[in-house]
Amino acid sequence: MVRVLALLVVLLASAAPAASAPSFQEIEESLTCQCGCGLTVHSCNHLQCPSALPLRQEIRSQLDRGLDKDQVLAHFQQTYGEKILSSPTTRGFNLTAWMMPFVMLAIGSAVVVITLLRWRRAGGRRARTPVAAVPTPGELSAHERTLERELERFDG
Repeated sequence: MVRVLALLVVLLASAAPAASAPSFQEIEESLTCQCGCGLTVHSCNHLQCPSALPLRQEIRSQLDRGLDKDQVLAHFQQTYGEKILSSPTTRGFNLTAWMMPFVMLAIGSAVVVITLLRWRRAGGRRARTPVAAVPTPGELSAHERTLERELERFDG
């Protein structure tokens, strides 16, 4: 019984997320390369990139100082400005960048639902137009008679 409890405690402790140091790659993916490629520092594919290589060295030095991910990103944001971050922060005006897609989706869905409901209601009240009587073979409608007269006049 004691062994089962000890095993359970070990399993639960290993399943819980450990507060470990941020990985180098995780921070590289959080920063945008400044060479103009538009990729993250991790994904920049330029050989001897004048931006990615110094940024990687700076990330290593920040991690060697024992800083966590938020502190490292705050350092880069303070040094290079907010443009260095690969995703906008969730504070201030940048919150709009995160919320607008969902707001627009909700507005669009509401417009579609309202339009469909109006069409459905209008469908029941719409006046039905009577179907025109089909002329018997050999009998011409008024439009056909007019067409025949115009064609005769055109030919003659």
